[in-house]
Amino acid sequence: MKGQCLWVDLALIGLRNDKGEPYSPTYLKTINNQITAIFNHAVRFYELKKNPCHAAGAMGKKHANEMQFWTLEEYQRFARVIKSGNPELYHAIEVLYWCGVRLGEMLALTYSDVDLEKKTVRVSKSYQRIKGKDVITDPKTHKSNRVIAIPDALCDELRIFFGMHYVYGKDDRIFSISKHRLYDFMSSGSDKAGVKRIRIHDLRHSHVSLLIEMGYSAVAIAERLGHESIEITFRYAHLFPTQQTSMADDLSKMMVSSNDREPGSGKVIRFRGRAAR
Repeated sequence: MKGQCLWVDLALIGLRNDKGEPYSPTYLKTINNQITAIFNHAVRFYELKKNPCHAAGAMGKKHANEMQFWTLEEYQRFARVIKSGNPELYHAIEVLYWCGVRLGEMLALTYSDVDLEKKTVRVSKSYQRIKGKDVITDPKTHKSNRVIAIPDALCDELRIFFGMHYVYGKDDRIFSISKHRLYDFMSSGSDKAGVKRIRIHDLRHSHVSLLIEMGYSAVAIAERLGHESIEITFRYAHLFPTQQTSMADDLSKMMVSSNDREPGSGKVIRFRGRAAR
């Protein structure tokens, strides 16, 4: 029984999804917990002597990799260092940071997806490298199909970058780079700029962090990132430090105003641009 449970663990670890990717450690941990719960039920109600999963050991891990991100000041220091380097890698990183797109979404972008007049980027597909072949797939979720407004400065940069390419088709991919090459470029630039190394996906976290600091809501951020708003609230709750304080301040004012007035007086209480009676 122990051997069978171990075999199941090894089989799951070796599985790949339809994009050729292994399942994440947190997903494997979830499956392991479910299998363990089934055997616990058998021990309790069906006279199984002991849970084989306890002997086989766990797989996966409970918590995902710690979220890291750059502050705006850190990214600006990094960008100044890499700007004079490889133009394709530099502009790929600019798109990742200022648009908050996923790596696969950025690598799938074609020239027709970028409208420099309307200042938008259309996200409608994702790029994968599977068994040595370039594969274009649907984006991660239905919500991932979206149009993103991009900053004026990024439009100007992309216009100059596109001008470096004398001949290209509207359906050609803009960035023909590998994940490993991009990560090496980021790592080298991080060291030169004196900022901490982060993963490529952490540029997306950095974008979210910046938007939260600017005061945008979870709903607005979710629309830009192609997420459900509840996902933004759950994943990035620790980056909304001012919300509880603001609530407490407003409630404090409400309590003081309520205690200072006679019941039924109809006195209007105003705070943060709103009115309450």
